[in-house]
Amino acid sequence: MNHFKQQNKVSDTMRILYIFPHPDDESFGPAGGIWQQKRQGHEVFLLTLTKGGATKQRFKFNYSIEEMGEVRYKEMLEVEKTLNLNGMTVLDFPDSGLKEMDPRELEAAIQQHIEEIRPEVVITYAVHGISGFHDHLVSHAVVKRVYLEMKENGANHLKRLALLTIPEDGADKNPAFKMNPSKDEEIDCTLNLTDEDVAKFEAALNCYKTYQEVIQKTNVVELVGTRVYYEFFQEDFDPKVDDITAAL
Repeated sequence: MNHFKQQNKVSDTMRILYIFPHPDDESFGPAGGIWQQKRQGHEVFLLTLTKGGATKQRFKFNYSIEEMGEVRYKEMLEVEKTLNLNGMTVLDFPDSGLKEMDPRELEAAIQQHIEEIRPEVVITYAVHGISGFHDHLVSHAVVKRVYLEMKENGANHLKRLALLTIPEDGADKNPAFKMNPSKDEEIDCTLNLTDEDVAKFEAALNCYKTYQEVIQKTNVVELVGTRVYYEFFQEDFDPKVDDITAAL
């Protein structure tokens, strides 16, 4: 199912495409950064590969996978409005089942979307997937392959592959949940969030009414705090930059 809206392109800005496997991935961390990028005038788009219906939260509401997926999709529509995304597409690949798929099917869908949006910056999870969940790991692999293959075949609009991550000290903020961080030298970009950015981050999380229990347990608001971190694939910035489009 697709939900797409186009806005007039702002001059001297870039298109940024976030690609994640599940609803809420865009809000569990990067939402404040997304709002900052919108404030800076960039066009920000979101591609989500599944509707997230297989979450265990469905048992709490006695929903089937399909019913839960529809509920979460509707919650995503509220996130789209909250973050004022320029476009959002939600696909219906099997939640928690990406590892069983022919990766070429995922790659074809991702490539088609990149060709439609023509972003300069593509963002997905770092290689460890932060949580280590296999859908996150698969997403990293297929997005990276598509990005490199498209670049090799002449997609000159692609300028940067950025990888969402957390720092080593962030992995210890909630010992009840194992988190995989990046080493300090692997992190190339740190976004310092304003109070407005943090407020939008929390507002995006609040759109997920069926996920509030998980949001509280993961302590994600404190985990993220006032910073969002990215690695840049095959780039090395020291000192770190504070803008996802720096030096492009």
